[in-house]
Amino acid sequence: MTTTRLSARAAIAALADPGSFVELPAPQRESADDGPLGWTGYDASRARATARTGERESVVTGTARIGGREAALIAFEFGFLGGSLGERTGDRLEAAYAHARAHRLPLVSLIATGGSRMQEGMLALTQLQRVARQCVLTRAAGLPQIAVLRDPTTGGGWATLGAGADVVLALPGAQVGFAGSRVRPADADPAAYTAEGQYAAGHVDAVVPPGELPGVLGDWLRVLAAPRATAPVEPPAALAAVVPPETGWDAVRQARHPDRPRAQAYLEAYFELRLPLRGDRSGGADPGMLCGIGLRGGRAVAYAAQCGTATRPAGYRTAARVIRLADRLGIPVLTLVDTPGAANDAAAEHAGAGPAIAEAFAALAAATVPVTTLLIGEGGSGGALALAAPGNTWVTPDSYFSVIAPELAAAILKRPRTEAPATADQLRIRPQDLVALGVARGVVGPAGGA
Repeated sequence: MTTTRLSARAAIAALADPGSFVELPAPQRESADDGPLGWTGYDASRARATARTGERESVVTGTARIGGREAALIAFEFGFLGGSLGERTGDRLEAAYAHARAHRLPLVSLIATGGSRMQEGMLALTQLQRVARQCVLTRAAGLPQIAVLRDPTTGGGWATLGAGADVVLALPGAQVGFAGSRVRPADADPAAYTAEGQYAAGHVDAVVPPGELPGVLGDWLRVLAAPRATAPVEPPAALAAVVPPETGWDAVRQARHPDRPRAQAYLEAYFELRLPLRGDRSGGADPGMLCGIGLRGGRAVAYAAQCGTATRPAGYRTAARVIRLADRLGIPVLTLVDTPGAANDAAAEHAGAGPAIAEAFAALAAATVPVTTLLIGEGGSGGALALAAPGNTWVTPDSYFSVIAPELAAAILKRPRTEAPATADQLRIRPQDLVALGVARGVVGPAGGA
């Protein structure tokens, strides 16, 4: 695949295993001359589009294997009236979703559309409601939906099939946005309407070069088809060969040591394959929160990992999004806790720090899949507890968990800062204290034993 402007069939051919694509039969619909609105010249426009592209509608649907995994496929043909959605498009999309559910297949959408078809007016616009309904039914069936944003992905196609997917991938440089190029404000920043701009804003999980897309899609289908453990996954082994601290302040110093292993190292040691899920879908992304789904011993495991920084509201919302997705797909979850606390600056408050933390607490509390937590460093107050699994939290020897940082606890108690070490002892924040208090199940060692 070398360009984002491939035809629908060329886009399918660039991804599917050779000879594996089987087209679905197109539903038949009778239509009045020049369509439901009697739009003069509409039939002639459709005929020219067919002659130019060889297609009779703006989408091609079928099934194919990608990396050896079967999937239902939807591919938009932008050359057919700008890939626009009309009633017959809706018929084909609905049939593709129904086929995916009937055969328990993941659904992959290769999107390239300018939006709803003007020549069919409101009847075209209402196709978005049909698509939304199919997305919901497919989600309720526990089947994953993956969107690939080609050029362009605008209007209702972006607002339903694209942004409504579980995993959103985009090709570099693709135009992506609800407003198409002819209807956005004249002074609008063009970067906001690109795949890269949507990625920066937390609406896209990854921008994937065309040559890498078949492999990335194959990996996603492999992970999403992998077996799931029904019991909680084992916590990672400790990566630092240290002994549990003697004092509470020793625990704080060990957890804050700049050379202590961080989330990235733990994830790399734990998974044989990891695929990222990024962004809160509300305009934010927190680089201090790593989320995604990976393979551990051939089984699918979702993860949300703090990286030792103050977690932003977008980080909590991203973690909650991944936990809810894992719960819907029946995938167990691993969380790694490591934060001095939630970000508490004015920008964080404006972005909804409290509601975002509440969302993370609620996602964990509602999860029906098993969740395992490992505290790998600092456990600062509710900002850390929001990712901790009740009853299945483990700790490393170089970690601590506290109701609040000892320095801040001393300040609240009107003690001098020099009393922070003594306050740390009183708070009983050492790993072994957490086990004795029943907050943690055990201290993991380098070999992974408790």
